[in-house]
Amino acid sequence: MELDLFCSSSPGQIVPIEGNEHAFVPNPLPPLDWALNERLWPNITEAVRVIGVLDGIGRVLPNPAILLRPTEDREAIQSSALEGTFATPKELLLFEMSPPEPAADTEASNRFREVYNYRRAIQHATNSQLPISLRLIRELHELLMDGVRGHQKNPGKFRTIQVAIGTNRRFVPPPPQLVLGCLDALEKFIHAEIGLHPLVDCFLVHYQFETIHPFTDGNGRIGRLLLALMLQRAGQMSKPWMYLSDYFEQHREEYIQGLFRVSTDGDWESWVNLCLRATIAQGNATISRCERLLAVSHRYQQQLQATGGNVRLQMILDQMFIHPFAGVADVARRLDVSYPTAKSDLDKLAEVGVLKLLPQHSPKTYYAPEIFQIAYENISDNTEEGRG
Repeated sequence: MELDLFCSSSPGQIVPIEGNEHAFVPNPLPPLDWALNERLWPNITEAVRVIGVLDGIGRVLPNPAILLRPTEDREAIQSSALEGTFATPKELLLFEMSPPEPAADTEASNRFREVYNYRRAIQHATNSQLPISLRLIRELHELLMDGVRGHQKNPGKFRTIQVAIGTNRRFVPPPPQLVLGCLDALEKFIHAEIGLHPLVDCFLVHYQFETIHPFTDGNGRIGRLLLALMLQRAGQMSKPWMYLSDYFEQHREEYIQGLFRVSTDGDWESWVNLCLRATIAQGNATISRCERLLAVSHRYQQQLQATGGNVRLQMILDQMFIHPFAGVADVARRLDVSYPTAKSDLDKLAEVGVLKLLPQHSPKTYYAPEIFQIAYENISDNTEEGRG
């Protein structure tokens, strides 16, 4: 770690560790020598407004999963991509339909499982009755690391070894004997009644968690999931509709540099402003996707009514907005009908242009191309004929 990069305004202490090296220990939150600048208030106001609109849409949806499911999938894919684990929406959705047992670390299926595990952790966080706490964070980490690379690195347990981040050990988090003390102070801040601003506090917590780096592996993904939970609480949202990994992945270098510059320079303003811009952009993008999906749903319902579609077709269609891939056997099981009946229903939806048969895939699987394109735009692999 290059000590000369750390200025006097750095919000932490440099401490010696073994081998003539040093580590950075962040000061407890909130930062004592930084206050909200009036330059941030327009973005704070806009971020609060966007969160309110997004939550309002989510609360009145006939099926909240229309909004929540693709939002969670996008978060799982993009947050994992930030850590160098890549899966396309198609790969994730097909993997979820029939997850194989964990295999060797080198197998491609484990790459998909890492993203799939992140989604499992999101669902656990959404459904858990626990408050935001170290206990919940450990539970999420255990799910994240289940059966994938790093599973031998004490899933659900805080690290007991020294770690370093980046090439040439660019950043060295606190030594292991100080991790629990740092986390205890962070948990106290999360539940404190006084902070700078509810949204700003979320971004401070995200920085602090990533800087403490409490696990041997998986810190980035858990930290961004924690951020989503904090945003839900700060915005008083009915569900965690707001995830920022999409934006952070698109602005990867600014995100990484933003975290680093807080540690080296105490540049809280740039960091908070980045997170506010991410909140505004992601909120608006999510609102737009939801509105377009609802418009498609209404049009499809009219198409089915015009063709005399039965109740089963509507049930299949509703499910496609939650998971835009469907196997014949899965539909037969879900609707408690025979395989030929399920195939006939799927074929009828294909005839009216709602579904397509996924090429070169066994078992026979159908997908909803328009729903898929809207839900996973910008990260979609455009699953059309002839594409893998």
